[in-house]
Amino acid sequence: MSTGKITLTIDGRQVEANEGTTIFEAAKEAGIYIPTLCNHEKLEPYGACRICTVEINAGGRKNLVASCVYPVEQSLVVTTRSENIDEIRRTIVEMLMAHAPGAPALQELAREYGADEAAFEKEASFCILCGLCVRYCAEVKKKNALAFGDQGPKREINFIPKIAAKECWNCKECFALCPTSYLQAAFFLTEGLSFPQSSTSEG
Repeated sequence: MSTGKITLTIDGRQVEANEGTTIFEAAKEAGIYIPTLCNHEKLEPYGACRICTVEINAGGRKNLVASCVYPVEQSLVVTTRSENIDEIRRTIVEMLMAHAPGAPALQELAREYGADEAAFEKEASFCILCGLCVRYCAEVKKKNALAFGDQGPKREINFIPKIAAKECWNCKECFALCPTSYLQAAFFLTEGLSFPQSSTSEG
């Protein structure tokens, strides 16, 4: 809960924000653009994609942080674009494109930061693990029809058939949040294998 105002500097501009606000939120409120693939105004900050990485200078000490999870601090100095930041974002985009090469959101970022789609060997899962669908279903819809499965490089997002059969067919609100084609494909695969009757039932 915010208790006061914080003044910080973002890209040379003095910005005032509520205490407890993240750098990403403060920049957005001030009209300063920071790219992101996993942030959503209705969801708790998650910090998965790291595209929103910025450089901060606090008391002379510089550091790179994910702006969507880092809270504002008094007199904090933030840089949202630099050669170093662009290089970091370019590498992240290139890594993500190895998983979802045709995703429009990634293609747009690739053009912005000069990312090379062929920089990393393709491991096309079509999911970049932004978690938007899982979090939206849990935090907004309160249905928990999706979940992360496995760990490490095998981590993926799956529909929970028993819940999805009841909740997802008439909802699909998470589809629009997905920055790749993975979610729709995963749903229809789950539907076809686990609850085919939902697509043919009447009434």
